[in-house]
Amino acid sequence: MKKVAVFLARGFEEIEAITIIDYLRRAEVDVTTVAIPEKGSIESTALVMGSHCISIVADMQLNVYLHSVGEDYSDAVFCPGGMPGAINIANCEPAVDLIKRMHNAGKIVAAICAAPVVVLAKTGILSGKSYTCYPGMEDDLANYCGSAPKMDVAMKDSKLIRGVPFVFDRNVLTGRGPGTAEEYAMEFVRILTDETTRNRLAKGACQRGY
Repeated sequence: MKKVAVFLARGFEEIEAITIIDYLRRAEVDVTTVAIPEKGSIESTALVMGSHCISIVADMQLNVYLHSVGEDYSDAVFCPGGMPGAINIANCEPAVDLIKRMHNAGKIVAAICAAPVVVLAKTGILSGKSYTCYPGMEDDLANYCGSAPKMDVAMKDSKLIRGVPFVFDRNVLTGRGPGTAEEYAMEFVRILTDETTRNRLAKGACQRGY
């Protein structure tokens, strides 16, 4: 069974998080929701409030998750967007370090909406890759990377694809925003399982075209 860690930080975008969690679990993917502490803290509460005041009780806190997995990484990690949720993930060094280590290990790194720019850009993960994000977030890339020179290095040879629900380039899956969460989730399912499972879920949910 494939395993995915979903990072939840205060201010996450609920549609993006819940849609992906739901469809992955329907596909029998082992999903662990992980509460991310805010900057300056090493611990978080399991109850995480989203950007529209919808709260989720995470399966475990980040420090517990890191201790439990060690170097035995999940098959994927997913960062929802939303503000300040994406910023809170980006400011959590242990979370960002795990994302980088998983990417380097060839695992799937997934982010949607603000998260591709806010969380992934500064890590260099998007260098040489095509990606998408919430429209306009790319305007602040220099800020989220730390400076224009740092952005030039971290985003070298990357390509922003506009107007698409998702982009999958090698082991990085990025998405546009909450309105594309369903299509994004279906691609996530396909990547982790197969086309048959993806189509079965889409038909069962009465998605567009089924």
